[in-house]
Amino acid sequence: MERLFQAVDADSVLNTCRTALDHLGIHGELYWIAPDVEKPAVPGKLCLTNDPQSLQTLVFSGDLALLNDIASAELSWLGRLAGTRLRQLSETGRLYEAISRLAMAERLQRSLYAIAELAGTAHNMVEMMRSLHAIVGMLMYAENFYIALLDESAENITFPYSIDEIETARVPRRIGNGATEYVLKHGKPLLADRHTFEHLATTGDCLEVGAKSVCWLGVPLVWDDKVMGVLAVQSYSPKHIYDTRDQELLTFVSYHIANALQRKQTSESLKQAYVNLERRVTERTRALALANRDLREQIAERERVERRLMYATLHDSLTGLPNRTLLLQRLGQALQAYHADSNKLFAVLFIDLDRFKVINDSVGHLIGDDLLFQAGSRIRACLKTRDLVARLGGDEFAVLLEGINNTRKANVIAERIIAKLHVPFRLGVKEIFTSASIGIALPGAHYQQPEELLRDADAAMYRAKDEGRHRAALFDDRLRREVLSLLEMEGDLRRALNRHEFVPFYQPIVCLDDRRTVGYEALLRWRHPDRGLLCPGDFLAVAEENGSAENIDWQIFEQVASQASMLAGSDGFVSLNVSGRHFRLLDLDERLLTLLRTYHVNPRSLRIEVTERTLLENPAQVKRILNNLRRHGVSIALDDFGTGYSSLSYLHQYPIETLKIDRIFITELAKAGSHSLPVVRAIQVLADSLQMQVIAEGIEEEAQQHALQQIGCRYGQGFLFARPQTAEVWLGNVSTVG
Repeated sequence: MERLFQAVDADSVLNTCRTALDHLGIHGELYWIAPDVEKPAVPGKLCLTNDPQSLQTLVFSGDLALLNDIASAELSWLGRLAGTRLRQLSETGRLYEAISRLAMAERLQRSLYAIAELAGTAHNMVEMMRSLHAIVGMLMYAENFYIALLDESAENITFPYSIDEIETARVPRRIGNGATEYVLKHGKPLLADRHTFEHLATTGDCLEVGAKSVCWLGVPLVWDDKVMGVLAVQSYSPKHIYDTRDQELLTFVSYHIANALQRKQTSESLKQAYVNLERRVTERTRALALANRDLREQIAERERVERRLMYATLHDSLTGLPNRTLLLQRLGQALQAYHADSNKLFAVLFIDLDRFKVINDSVGHLIGDDLLFQAGSRIRACLKTRDLVARLGGDEFAVLLEGINNTRKANVIAERIIAKLHVPFRLGVKEIFTSASIGIALPGAHYQQPEELLRDADAAMYRAKDEGRHRAALFDDRLRREVLSLLEMEGDLRRALNRHEFVPFYQPIVCLDDRRTVGYEALLRWRHPDRGLLCPGDFLAVAEENGSAENIDWQIFEQVASQASMLAGSDGFVSLNVSGRHFRLLDLDERLLTLLRTYHVNPRSLRIEVTERTLLENPAQVKRILNNLRRHGVSIALDDFGTGYSSLSYLHQYPIETLKIDRIFITELAKAGSHSLPVVRAIQVLADSLQMQVIAEGIEEEAQQHALQQIGCRYGQGFLFARPQTAEVWLGNVSTVG
């Protein structure tokens, strides 16, 4: 049995025991089982080792009945001897393993020291990575080794170092779905053999890029808590297979490699920054030297440019005269001097060339510009040197007269300017005539800003235009009150819109035979909180000027739509006045129809009234809108017929069903020798021939009604029948409509 103690492993012990059994003539099967496996307790099997310290149990399987006591004893001794030898071998193996681990730890420690030193000793990044490759090669099989890093955009992978038996070069690529990207994405190591790669490919998590390896191991390189790259080794031969121990080792080493790479990268970035800084300092020094040489020339040029810009800022580019900015500066100085000493009187003249737009549009802008230039020169010639003339824009000029003694002096200069501008202008081969309207404003204690004086002079100029042009007007207390009233009215209009103070009043339209109400005309009224109920004549002109008229109309339109169904009943109608400014909207018809649908109003219950002026402004668009409304059932009436062009072509071109005779014809109708009667009779005959309805407006006397009935007019409205009232007043009589 000495051979048993010469066995070097468990298999050798087992073979030696089998030889011993054959020598004893005992036939059967002999094998090892682990100590945690339950001992056999069935016939035909015998445990030969009962030593609890045995690493394994030796089991004999055979015909136990053939064994005698001597053979059994021999077998038991053989089993104990085999177990003892196996234990001795196991202890020897553990010793060898401990020695190997100590050697590996020593190599690992040396490798980590070398990695730490590389950041300071390597001349460049390539040399450092080559040294890292050599260090990893001392710890495991690393014939195929590469380092992959993300670029600054984190969208591409670069390979600053790569050694491979098959792939001699790895080019940068966009992030895809390879093994390297898998490690980057998940931030954890990947140990993959062919089976693992096939599984990952099936799930779509990873697709191999490049040559296919037998075994691949990659670990992430992490710094600043971010995965910045991958350290990978791979094998193309089954002789070199990586296991989890290699994975743990490479992962541990990768922490130190990432730290070294980061330090080296930072060091190289710092060196490059120093180089760039030195280069930039050199370039900047050279640039400063060149700049110093040209500095005085640049300063001189800048001063010249500033003077030109200052002049351009304060003067008009066309005429060369001072502009509004310079005028307000001088006007502010004059106003300050006046407040300090009221004897330092001055005047502001606001000049506007009459009909300049007509001239500009007819002869062209070039001649118009020449006219403005010559007009500025003529105004300048009428003034003293200390006075200032400025062009405000367009055809508007302003004059500051200083050192005057009284208002008469300002009027004299204004008349001189008007006379000078009235002389024909010779522009090329053309002779152009124009005139001027001038507004005059004088300082007072209530003026605090120069803009206020210019504003009042402008208001006085508009008064001169209203009085016939080619004249001057002085801004006085009456005009100031008018301006203040206008400003107050504009403010009240805007507040009234927000408060919904505009309401429709309805005047009945009656059948003249029996005075039965057949419809209503909606009329605009304003419930002013202080001035009471106002008619359109009191405020509509101001509303049109400040742009609030359309918003007022739409408030009325909506209220009429909400009340129309109740007022019109089954056969009546409500008439709505729509001014020409609304027909500038391309979708006016659709907006009105949408309003009717919103309030469930039958379109046949609505009648739209337009004037002849509306038809003239944009005939094609107006015709399209009216035709569309008529197709949907809305009636069209021509209001104030006879006061405009009274062109018969309107009645032919547009879908007009009703003519409304203006009140100026009705007022004179019953008077002896009136010329209104034949006019009204002609309108009625024309309407009858075209099968149109006629409504007479402004009927206030029984004689007027009787005259209209004699002519054949069937319908009318006026104070004789009823004054306009709110819808609430008429709703009690709705049953009479129709």
